[in-house]
Amino acid sequence: MGARARADAHRVSAQLARRLGAPAPGPRVDLRLAPSAEVAALALGDPDAVPVGDYHLPALVAWNIAGERTADDARMLELLEPYRPHRYRTIRLVSVGGDHPQRRGPRRVCRDFARL
Repeated sequence: MGARARADAHRVSAQLARRLGAPAPGPRVDLRLAPSAEVAALALGDPDAVPVGDYHLPALVAWNIAGERTADDARMLELLEPYRPHRYRTIRLVSVGGDHPQRRGPRRVCRDFARL
């Protein structure tokens, strides 16, 4: 990459930074970043950031906290309310060391490749 290309890249990034503004710490970051709860938890160290919109997370939280097989985001937030201000930490503990419900589908048949 030449000096001209680097200068253009810096110029464009400066223009974009001016247009977006510097993100302020706290709830204002949620308005500017798409995966804001993950960013708030990992980059900003917010122990209470709850990611919503995940497909599997509400059911995992509901299974480990209430023993319910299915849940939506509203139910997940309701179940996590007693754990405030450490809801993200609770989610991490459940996702890393928690139990998963038994699968309800048929077992996968293992093929014997030696007989093919």
